[in-house]
Amino acid sequence: MADGAVLVVGGTAGIGREIADHYSKGGRDVIIAGRDRERSEHVAVEIGGGVRGVGVDLSQPDTIARALSDVGPVSRLVITAVSRDHNPIKEYNVSTASDLITMKMVGYSETIHVLIPDFTDDASVLLYGGLAKERPYPGGLTIATVNGGIATMINDLVVELAPIRFNAIHPGIVGDSPYWEGKDLQAVIDRTPTGRLTTMAEVVDATVFLLENRAINGVNLYIDGGWMRM
Repeated sequence: MADGAVLVVGGTAGIGREIADHYSKGGRDVIIAGRDRERSEHVAVEIGGGVRGVGVDLSQPDTIARALSDVGPVSRLVITAVSRDHNPIKEYNVSTASDLITMKMVGYSETIHVLIPDFTDDASVLLYGGLAKERPYPGGLTIATVNGGIATMINDLVVELAPIRFNAIHPGIVGDSPYWEGKDLQAVIDRTPTGRLTTMAEVVDATVFLLENRAINGVNLYIDGGWMRM
């Protein structure tokens, strides 16, 4: 078992929370981070197992160093945080686009920068992107742009911060996630070769694989049941 905590930024809900729960049940020291510190602490108590909660706002990069100053050694970092910005180019909103780009590009990078002294010798990092970069849709320009940035960011990080491992995961529509649950997704299912949507449990399983397999480095993993190929 690796020394150091598992830090999940974006760990208060959805897939991030499921990842935190998985590692906590495995006996790991887990820290979850969300924008609201009180909510993070509340969710940490709900998960149990000594999980800690901290407040980190990736859209305010200048505050990240202070927010993470007491996390201690970190062996696994997962950043799932996202903001869903529906922003058609014909109605382009500079403010919301800037917020999302700052959060995903600068906020992700600054989190890694701040944690460099805290990473253990066998540390690995997983960044969350998405398939909007491959399957564009109206209003998804900024999302597609930042997800493409995540896909290329890991290539530089692998070189700059070796031997720390960096990978990225790009889920398709996760049918049982809070955002998608209850929506009519039959058209997507019909275009998915497996005939079913990806589940949160499957994304967690893929997350753990990327974090724990020490030969996996610089990989962009698509997890979508083959949907992107249809």
